[in-house]
Amino acid sequence: MSSPADNASVGTRVAVIGGGPAGLFAAERLCAAGLQVDLYEAKGSPGRKFLIAGKGGLNLTHSDPRPLFDSRYRERQTEVASWLDGFDAQALRDWAAGLGVETYVGSSGRVFPVDRKAAPLLRGWVRRLKERGVRFHVQHRWLGWNADGSLRMATEDGQVAVQAAATVLALGGGSWPQLGSDGGWMPVLQQRGVDTAPLQPANCGFDIAWTPHFSQRHAGTPLKPIVAHWRDLHGQPQQLQGECVVSEYGIEGSLIYALSADLRETLNRDGKVQLELDLVPGRDEARLLAELSRPRKGRSFGEHLRRAAGLDAVKAGLLFEVLGKDAGNDIDAVVRTLKRLPLSLLRPRPMEEVISTAGGVQLEAMNDQLMLSALPGVFCAGEMLDWEAPTGGYLLTACYASGLRAAEGVIGWLGK
Repeated sequence: MSSPADNASVGTRVAVIGGGPAGLFAAERLCAAGLQVDLYEAKGSPGRKFLIAGKGGLNLTHSDPRPLFDSRYRERQTEVASWLDGFDAQALRDWAAGLGVETYVGSSGRVFPVDRKAAPLLRGWVRRLKERGVRFHVQHRWLGWNADGSLRMATEDGQVAVQAAATVLALGGGSWPQLGSDGGWMPVLQQRGVDTAPLQPANCGFDIAWTPHFSQRHAGTPLKPIVAHWRDLHGQPQQLQGECVVSEYGIEGSLIYALSADLRETLNRDGKVQLELDLVPGRDEARLLAELSRPRKGRSFGEHLRRAAGLDAVKAGLLFEVLGKDAGNDIDAVVRTLKRLPLSLLRPRPMEEVISTAGGVQLEAMNDQLMLSALPGVFCAGEMLDWEAPTGGYLLTACYASGLRAAEGVIGWLGK
């Protein structure tokens, strides 16, 4: 059975598979170049993960200057920087303004729409794409290729074959599979000789073997402010101040996500990793020792910690979790632990519940225009590529920039 778009000339038809930001932005550029664009989305509507990500306020990009911005992409910063040369954070803000969505820089440097909502931006974007001629096909799941080179699509009415002069794959990673990013494309590309790296959790929390008492009492409680201390993959000491949350299973939140790549890779390499937390960043050891050495006047040690050192219940709970219920018998150990409380991390949280994933199509498997060396005419973009970044707008910015790069590659490939 053929696709409903068969009335367009195959020579100028491009199939974009995936309705997230990378796919939508690729479609926008391809359409502007005069190509016939058909966008295929496995779910019932495009941009579902985009909408969920914006539920608490759409973090569109970040105000970091370059090259600091580029450094957020770690080992892939050189490659991603080349994408950003074509479409950077300011370009993304200007693009949003073109849709009538003004943005502002928050106190953390993150950039948000003024109304902080994702839905108005997405609605306006999809409407504009349709007006410009992009054809949307929902409930179309890509299965691979037929023997004649056509694209195989599963629909509610059975399989269809799609002919296209070029294809942009923007299929997402492996996080939040219920929204469409399930990594099901990995074996399809591997069978075609495309080099991939295993998908792994990124921007993730970690499991810790809490005692039942601590977990039941403190799960869901924020830890703030604290300073995290860890060693990077080169053994160099690092530290970062921020906030996180004690969970039933371990620890999560923005501070942990920011260092999750180092922690995950150390776990992969060594089988263990330790994170240390400074629970009282405003106090040095000498001050703490003086405060905690004061007479308790009949108060419990937990109450003494609160009054003398300003510790809330969850921080005191962490201290007892590490030192035991008799912690108050050794004030020197208490002081050292409050400044460097050790936590042994067991494993990252499961991939299906994390914000994003690392791994995917290796950049070495593509040319600079993101065309697969093993599959000429097939381009890839977005989170399915092997790069990662912390939250803060960096993820979305690179998805847009890679979508543009892939689209420019298609335009050059087709001689347009």
